[in-house]
Amino acid sequence: MLPASPLGRYEDGAPFDKVRYLEAKLILKPEPFTSVQAFRDFGAIVKRVAGEVGVGFIDHPELNLRPEIREIVFGDTPDFRLYNNAFILRRRIRYVDGFPVGDPEVVLKYRHPDELAATEVDVRPTIDGACKTKFKAEALPLKDQAGGYRILFSHNRQFGLSQARQPDRLDMGTLATIFPALRQLGIVEHERILVVNKGIVEEVLLPLGTLDFGKGVLAKCDVSLWRTRGEHQSLVGEFAFQVKFSEREAVAEKPK
Repeated sequence: MLPASPLGRYEDGAPFDKVRYLEAKLILKPEPFTSVQAFRDFGAIVKRVAGEVGVGFIDHPELNLRPEIREIVFGDTPDFRLYNNAFILRRRIRYVDGFPVGDPEVVLKYRHPDELAATEVDVRPTIDGACKTKFKAEALPLKDQAGGYRILFSHNRQFGLSQARQPDRLDMGTLATIFPALRQLGIVEHERILVVNKGIVEEVLLPLGTLDFGKGVLAKCDVSLWRTRGEHQSLVGEFAFQVKFSEREAVAEKPK
């Protein structure tokens, strides 16, 4: 169970962001996922297990359609200062029928096992348009053994790339202007943000359905495969579900 949310304010007087999401992830071996039918077969397992533990399951209406395709790249300094200081910078583009659609999504995350530490880092960007806050408690597998889980608090802000109108968005100084939280990492003159490992990840994702934990607590769930672009070398699979709530205290005991 999550502890009570920390209270406080950022330097400009804005109240601290609160955790509004619980996201659970299960890392999967990628080898079985060689077709869309393999995704659906895994969905059948999810549905069966949900029934065994008393959780409702509603099939997604697009379960029998084609998976979604998204392109993901991660950015960092040459010495990986973002990652080594618990930041993740990501750009994601959605494809429909082979073509990119919509505004590329930019996300800056700060992740920490201590909720207060994650809360205190102000990840808000200095852009003119709107951005979305996603402050999540992420339930992840343990690093060193099978079974059990750990909680990481992921403090995210995301927005459309077109809203960052600076001419050189890959300059570290420019990026720190967009995300003031990155100034603490130090600015090296003419330092560039690079694509991590020079790699572009292709994500193949199939929505499976909705888990119904009762008392109005619903969680969309999906299964995905990450693979390299071009060679289509499978990297990792993932099953995930996500619950959104207004206040953690409002979640009844049954779904907990």
